[in-house]
Amino acid sequence: MLLLPQRKLLFSPHSNSTRRIIFMGSKNFLLLKFSPTPPPHAHIHSLESRSCYSQTHFFHSYNRKSQPLFASPKHFSPIYQQRSSGYSFTPSAAIPIPRPIAGVETLEKQSIDKKQLKLLRQKLQEIGIDGTDCLPGQYNGLVCPSCKGGDSQEKSLSLHITDDGGAAVWTCFRAKCGWKGTTRAFADVKSTYAKMNTTQKVKQPRVITEESLGLEPLCNELLAYFAERMISGETLRRNSVMQKRAGNQIVIAFTYRRNKELISCKYRDITKKFWQEANTEKIFYGLDDIKEASDVIIVEGEMDKLAMEEAGFKNCVSVPDGAPPKVSNKALASEEEDTKYTYLWNCKDYTAKASRIILATDGDPPGQALAEELARRLGRERCWRVKWPKKNDTESFKDANEVLMYMGPDALRGVIENAELYPIKGLFNFKDYFDEINDYYHQTLGFELGVSTGWNSLNELYNVVPGELTIVTGVPNSGKSEWIDALLCNLNHSVGWKFALCSMENKVREHARKLLEKHIKKPFFDVRYGESVERMSTEEFERGKKWLGDSFSLIRCENDCLPSITWVLDLARIAVLRHGVNGLVIDPYNEIDHQRPPSQTETEYVSQMLTKIKRFAQHHSCHVWFVAHPRQLQNWVGSPPNLYDISGSAHFINKCDNGIVIHRNRDPEAGPVDIVQVCVRKVRNKVVGTIGDAYLSYNRVTGEYMDINMDINTSAQNNKRLR
Repeated sequence: MLLLPQRKLLFSPHSNSTRRIIFMGSKNFLLLKFSPTPPPHAHIHSLESRSCYSQTHFFHSYNRKSQPLFASPKHFSPIYQQRSSGYSFTPSAAIPIPRPIAGVETLEKQSIDKKQLKLLRQKLQEIGIDGTDCLPGQYNGLVCPSCKGGDSQEKSLSLHITDDGGAAVWTCFRAKCGWKGTTRAFADVKSTYAKMNTTQKVKQPRVITEESLGLEPLCNELLAYFAERMISGETLRRNSVMQKRAGNQIVIAFTYRRNKELISCKYRDITKKFWQEANTEKIFYGLDDIKEASDVIIVEGEMDKLAMEEAGFKNCVSVPDGAPPKVSNKALASEEEDTKYTYLWNCKDYTAKASRIILATDGDPPGQALAEELARRLGRERCWRVKWPKKNDTESFKDANEVLMYMGPDALRGVIENAELYPIKGLFNFKDYFDEINDYYHQTLGFELGVSTGWNSLNELYNVVPGELTIVTGVPNSGKSEWIDALLCNLNHSVGWKFALCSMENKVREHARKLLEKHIKKPFFDVRYGESVERMSTEEFERGKKWLGDSFSLIRCENDCLPSITWVLDLARIAVLRHGVNGLVIDPYNEIDHQRPPSQTETEYVSQMLTKIKRFAQHHSCHVWFVAHPRQLQNWVGSPPNLYDISGSAHFINKCDNGIVIHRNRDPEAGPVDIVQVCVRKVRNKVVGTIGDAYLSYNRVTGEYMDINMDINTSAQNNKRLR
């Protein structure tokens, strides 16, 4: 219906009906329900005496001066109607909206079915929504029956009833609630609107009393039963433990109270079967005991709560529903959807005041799962956990009541006083590593001081430690890969280590030849490089192949693509788990795919890559040798490069545990060309080495490296000559 700007309305009182026709200067007309007293905003002007039967009344729908006949469309804010139960508003229109006149309805409103509106309001009332004062076609703000408006009791529920009064839709706009739904007055399960009837009903907890439940004081038999479990009569009376007659048996009744008012009741029979009163609110057992407590103890059963009191701890509560079989792998649910732990949210005002919460749940897997679920919701940072004492060499006590019965109240008190901080991922204490530190001190693992390289001259400078990263560099053709292969053979012969090889510069057959020559100590071929040394026999070759298969795993790309460091480490991880490898060789750095985002510098990339390698090494206790070439050296005079010369980033020396430069003399006039200088330029762990140089002799026939027997002066002279 189009409403024109403000007009004076005329009506004739000559009709005997309860409704009087109002004459307007437009095609539209309104119906006026007779009202003896007009509302304050309706102004009546009498042209003649009120006693005159032919009088005409002029109504102003609202007062606005100099209003043109056709006003420009304007948007108005919604009109709110304040009520005791909330507020309502009608959305703004694009034209001026007259103020409502009491007793006046449009013809459209006549289509409201009062019967279905009444039925709709009854259905809303059943689910906790009071729609008594809510008018059709309006949005109404109410207190949400699901969240009660939170602590501030805000009117966060928006309810809209359709114009015909036949349907309603609602949404709670509190972020922690979000309850919403729809319904119709006459919808049923067979209706096309059946889905609209699936609403979330807010159940009102039952009101129960001791009389209505038929509870009575404990009999002597039950008092004796509790006495056997070390629970005194005084503790039972203080916690209002009662009994109930169920059929032909008497069961224990644990009364759940808040502010001394009975909220729920849980029963236990002689066979240890539990059940609770239906449709009652879920809360902690013993809730009143933690009302002002800064330290709170949470146990898994009512008997454990009573046992804690016997040990002197009244600030203890028990969960009402027992433990889950395992920790959920799902994200933490919202407060409204977390139905398994409703009692936590119902009691959050009590637990929020606690600065320390001791989780004394059962020691079995479900009990530990319960502790984790509680810690997730209460906050691990303020949680502690108990460690139940040993029952024998293989078993521990299960819960508080068991400790009380078999060890007494002092032992139970000690368990609580010695509670440990609840573990938080990534946050530890040295106490968590005492076993490992003890093994390190007593050298029970065998590799605390590192594994010998097999060369006496090098052992004072460098030893191989599981879980470390060694960067190896040197100018091209200096023997970096050959030296690493010789080192791997020595480690395999001395301690039986196995290795994963990611050597992109070597063909598989060439790499096999080099390793077999070092292992068997004979040349692979009978050609000129072998000189007069006998070639390895067929039997030795076959044994050597078995040794290769048992000792090495190969990481290689089977296509033309370059491998990424993530791909290499993923396969190395599999090799550790499947084949038990102890060392990984990545040779060289420039044969790996180093694609990186445009915004990332090479220095940042190298830092991130080396961090990944170190984490792999530490996590799998696997030593990693990473070969990296130096950048092109300007005006090189033949001296060994240093680790800062490595192409890419200074992080190669900053992040590694050990840094080694392999160098050999190329000038026969400067000295023997078979002497290899091993320059140890960085050792992070002083226990296993130090900075210095060692000299080895290279056997070109077999690829072996051997110690050189020379005195200090000769060593110094060679060192000076090679530099």
